[in-house]
Amino acid sequence: MVFGPEFPSFQQAYLSVLREIATNHRYHTAGRGKNALEVINTSFTITDPVDRIAYLAARKANVVFNHAEALWYLTGRDDVDMISYYAPQLRKLSLDGARLTGTAYGPRLFRPGPPDAQSQFARVERLLRDDPDTKRAAMIIMRPAELADQANPDVACTLGLQFLLRGGRLHMAAYMRGNDAVIGLLGDTFAFTFIQEFTARRLGVEVGTYAHHVGSMHINELDVAKVDDMLIEGSSATPLRRFPVDQMPHTSWDDIREITGWEELLRTDRDQLTPTRLAAVRVDPYWRRVLALFEVYRQVVHNPCKPVARDILAELHPGHGWLVANRWPERMPAFLGSRP
Repeated sequence: MVFGPEFPSFQQAYLSVLREIATNHRYHTAGRGKNALEVINTSFTITDPVDRIAYLAARKANVVFNHAEALWYLTGRDDVDMISYYAPQLRKLSLDGARLTGTAYGPRLFRPGPPDAQSQFARVERLLRDDPDTKRAAMIIMRPAELADQANPDVACTLGLQFLLRGGRLHMAAYMRGNDAVIGLLGDTFAFTFIQEFTARRLGVEVGTYAHHVGSMHINELDVAKVDDMLIEGSSATPLRRFPVDQMPHTSWDDIREITGWEELLRTDRDQLTPTRLAAVRVDPYWRRVLALFEVYRQVVHNPCKPVARDILAELHPGHGWLVANRWPERMPAFLGSRP
């Protein structure tokens, strides 16, 4: 049995959360200079967390950043240079201009450390293999010391993640102290369900449900107009936009190194991918479609006066293609049939 609202996809959960806060918020807050509408103690469950994307024109989601952030976590990174290439505003959260502390979940989850030179993820993965019924497969993110400096601009929003392997399906729960319902909820759910699916494929089990628990779920008042537009879009007579759900294959750490090696080459504009070269990359087609996203973004950033090449756009997952065209319509080639 699942307690609390249950949704088949993230898009439906996202619209429901936004609608609840916009129409039934209980509190107005002014934390860190941002006025917000707030609902406390919010929980929901997604029955198919692989269906993790919201196809809402008004949101203008950056699906390239979503994939980059997930890989930033998986590789245990905390450097500003990599992630700010996809989201420049994150630079202002770094105290030293080089690293992020609270926002960078990767080192806490995936970087080896004491007492056994293992990462939290490696310990949890081993535990799930050895004791499938365990209730201990939890990874802690927020650290008490982050609150020592009240001026710290980068305190982790997530308390922890938990895996539960039940009935041959890997379920996940995320526990958060706070979540910006417009920006953070979308990005966090994408990254956490990405980690959930990655883990399930490595264990050889099905992906189960994803539960999201938040102490303070809020909408910043500056985003209210955008929320209104999304709710109008989501409640119109036209059915919600749908695209096929892309299933991640079993993925090794060698695969991740190959993918992130190409990501770095594209991000630094030291190489480029044509369809022919993309086909030769030794990873599953799922990951080639992700690399095609990074190539599209390379062209957006490094070739600002040219439209993105039509042939590389054709390599994208159709849903990703729609999101890219919606985010950067001015960079799409003329007569692009998939332009929103």
